[in-house]
Amino acid sequence: MSPVATSLGLLGAGDPLYNHGVDWVVLLIVLVKVVVVFAALMVSVMLMIWFERKVISDMQSRIGPNRAGPFGIMQTLADGIKLFFKEDLIPDQADRFVFKLAPYLTIIPAFLSFAIVPIGGYATIAGHTFELQLADPPMGILFLLAMSSIGVYGIMLAGWSSGSKYPLLGSVRASAQMISYEAALGMTVVMVVLITGSLSTRAIVDAQSLHLWQWNAIRLGVVPFVIFFIAIVAETNRPPFDLVEADSELVGGFVTEYSSIRFALFFLAEFMNTITMSAITVTLFFGGPDGPVPHIPHTQWLWPILWFLAKTIVFLFIFVWLRAALPRLRYDQLMSLGWKRLIPLALGWLLIVAGFVVDGGWGLVMAAAVVASAVLITRAFAIGAEREESRAVLPGVGLRLWNRPPEPTGPAPTNREGGA
Repeated sequence: MSPVATSLGLLGAGDPLYNHGVDWVVLLIVLVKVVVVFAALMVSVMLMIWFERKVISDMQSRIGPNRAGPFGIMQTLADGIKLFFKEDLIPDQADRFVFKLAPYLTIIPAFLSFAIVPIGGYATIAGHTFELQLADPPMGILFLLAMSSIGVYGIMLAGWSSGSKYPLLGSVRASAQMISYEAALGMTVVMVVLITGSLSTRAIVDAQSLHLWQWNAIRLGVVPFVIFFIAIVAETNRPPFDLVEADSELVGGFVTEYSSIRFALFFLAEFMNTITMSAITVTLFFGGPDGPVPHIPHTQWLWPILWFLAKTIVFLFIFVWLRAALPRLRYDQLMSLGWKRLIPLALGWLLIVAGFVVDGGWGLVMAAAVVASAVLITRAFAIGAEREESRAVLPGVGLRLWNRPPEPTGPAPTNREGGA
């Protein structure tokens, strides 16, 4: 077997397409799947930008884009064409190679992460049955975590290679934010792996397909899903966690020196990541393409795709809703939420889930230990906050001078001669 065939077999280990070897028909089907997934994802990004503009304009009693195409649906395409033909500027002090490479290090991982998402059931073409999924490697979850980590390098290198202080500060801020929330995200994914017993995304979907109550969001007690969703909002730099592009503080963040199509690639990657992470959320916690299938001839393959799209659109709407409804957090609040709230909560819940996977008694013991630890940690944080406030020379960030406790009153101290 050729190296290409071996690689394809490993990438689709669970896909029946490779059960009888790899021939030119199989290679053609794989090529068509790659083209279809890439085209669908690019069109989805274009529609997502239009969808976000329209939803926010409705929430703010505005019209939104309505000139380019019906209902303004071609506005995103017009913006892309405009950016493509704008002048491409590269700063004199920039590292030219890394400066040009960074946008691709952000957009390629977003596409590769979507490759392992099951978007439907099975289909048959020319006697070959295959999964409606680009790739189903046995270590799909590890591949997802690896791709999400690579995206950090693109942002960090973009700021460093610009040769300017503000982009560098923006990239350092972005890297700290993404790495911080990656820890909580990773622990929630570990819970899903523990409860399903597989690293394959198709196996995770199949484990949730028996009944609605088998969805991992319910089986794990909702809390891991909430932690995961908060973490992916921060990972994708979406409001209220868009501190990376805090233009009132850092000009434009790590993209300050970028223009033309390279500038567009960063925002294309952001919206592509939003779609990808919404699809990953549906896959890990809400059964993926699982849903009721009416007995209508020749449509059995279509209904799972429709269910997957419907669930994904719900989460995309929530992303837009959060952007329209919530103010941006301060950076200290962002880091405090990640390190003092989400990571301890995710770690504690992970211990409880691991205990119940082993045995119900161990689960109860771990639950009691986690509750006791939570009380101690909460008390320690409270004491630390009180000590910091008492020692502070200036009031804390966000406080007003008139909100401080009154100074002690009494007679003024006197010296030995009795003077004031």
